[in-house]
Amino acid sequence: MDQDEILLDAEERMEKAVKIFRDQLHGLRTGRANPGLVDSIRVNYYGSPTPLKQLAQISVPEPQQILIRPFDGGALGDIVKAIQSSDAGLTPNSDGRLIRLNVPPLSTERRREMVTRVNKFAEEARVAIRNVRRDANKHTDVAEKDKVLTEDDAESTKTKIQDLTKSYETAVNDQASSKEKEVMEE
Repeated sequence: MDQDEILLDAEERMEKAVKIFRDQLHGLRTGRANPGLVDSIRVNYYGSPTPLKQLAQISVPEPQQILIRPFDGGALGDIVKAIQSSDAGLTPNSDGRLIRLNVPPLSTERRREMVTRVNKFAEEARVAIRNVRRDANKHTDVAEKDKVLTEDDAESTKTKIQDLTKSYETAVNDQASSKEKEVMEE
């Protein structure tokens, strides 16, 4: 691998780690209704786990309520079971055609638990970014040993990898702190 390939691969993988972290944050409850709370729930639909957003229209008619309209009425019971067994902490109310989820306000204790989860997700993302850095540095060392890169090129590549790592870790930290503020505000 040459310098550009190493840097491009590292950047793509770090971006993916940040995207996964961002998706995890969307699924966290903040006291306000948000389709992201339920759209990744997997429903056992005709024997295969299917994301809820592929089976139903998810809307937020009120700040404290999520409305789920299944495209197929026969999937209603499966959707209710999936929501009950998920860790979303929401109780579905079904009227036979659609499902209403009331999002209760969060207690202070529950908010602290959410902040702890945000920090755990952030640390997982930072670890993933550092693992990408380690792999990229390893590729750089191999390329230098195989005479693909000169010693100076290898050092500059490692510096660029470290700069990438810092920028993506900063992005994770910024997103985590903004989510913490969002969770803690009442």
